[in-house]
Amino acid sequence: MIVQDGWNAITPYISIAFKHYLMQIILGVIFHFIGGFASGSFYMPFKKVKGWAWESYWIIGGLFSWLIVPPLAAWLTLPGFSDIIRNASSSSIQYTIIFGVLWGIGGLTYGLGVRYLGMSLGNSVVLGFCSAFGAIVPSIYYAIVPTEGKTSIIEMMTTTWGQVVLLGVVLCLVGIYISGRAGMLKENELPDEEKKKSVAEFNLVKGLMVAITSGILSSCFNFGIEAGKPMAETAVAMGLNPLFQNNVTYVVLLWGGLTTNFIWTMILNARNKTFGDYTNKKSPLTNNYIFSALAGTTWFMQFFFYGMGESKLGNGASSWILHMAFIILIANGWGIFLKEWKGVSKRTRTTIILGISTIILSVLVVGYGNAIK
Repeated sequence: MIVQDGWNAITPYISIAFKHYLMQIILGVIFHFIGGFASGSFYMPFKKVKGWAWESYWIIGGLFSWLIVPPLAAWLTLPGFSDIIRNASSSSIQYTIIFGVLWGIGGLTYGLGVRYLGMSLGNSVVLGFCSAFGAIVPSIYYAIVPTEGKTSIIEMMTTTWGQVVLLGVVLCLVGIYISGRAGMLKENELPDEEKKKSVAEFNLVKGLMVAITSGILSSCFNFGIEAGKPMAETAVAMGLNPLFQNNVTYVVLLWGGLTTNFIWTMILNARNKTFGDYTNKKSPLTNNYIFSALAGTTWFMQFFFYGMGESKLGNGASSWILHMAFIILIANGWGIFLKEWKGVSKRTRTTIILGISTIILSVLVVGYGNAIK
């Protein structure tokens, strides 16, 4: 009787707590889906740019992605964000920028990967590697440099959750191999004119090289968020909305990305003699600037909503994996819409679907492993 009365007394509170927890999960998933949709779709406006070299529209979009929109978003959501940055420790700023520079190389080669492989194959390979390395690299570092509260690769190999994560990483690599195999089949089957209809500059070898590089270095963005966590925590301690806490970190992190991309695109402008693109009246200048700005702004929105999703779900690694899964789904939806695999055999279509499905499964497995941690 006493036990029954006690249970009846706490049941309403358990129900309320569970409903609140469930709502946080639902909101987190929705925010990550919106972010994934933005990331998987941002390259589409670039396809409307006419008469400009790749490096020209890429840096115009990048100025909005990395320099203009991030502080604007921080100003709108975190009043006084500049004071947080000004008072942050030099080590926090330094490491956040360093990871931003490394991520910038990944972001730069991401654009090249999509350029040479198309939306479907390019995104699958890049994000597959990004998911795998984002999950595994930190644990290797913490095995070499033990840090309290951080997980080492040794712990991962000796715990159930860690073994699940490692299984997901292996599945990811298998999915990347299968997707690469589909790309090889496509290259062998389609004549050059057909390949150029679906992906104007399709090049499997060059595309895979830059996509692998991009996937590995793109995972540094997640590390940069961790390096800049003290700034986000300061924003929360000041009483600002925790939903937007990462926006102050993005401002600093993206300085690094801007540095890398600006230097490289200027080199390409000089090498290819394309500085004239920005004032070339023979091209639709207004449209080119608008679509490039739209692409850049859309790109940033992925991390705006990523930060909101992480604030609801917690567990940065799981949030990162969920984000990757949605991007892969959306990007491949665009790939189908753009008919990138039109004209290939049933065998090739089946192979790319199997590869993409394996990568998505791997992302979910890694996410599950981090969740049960």
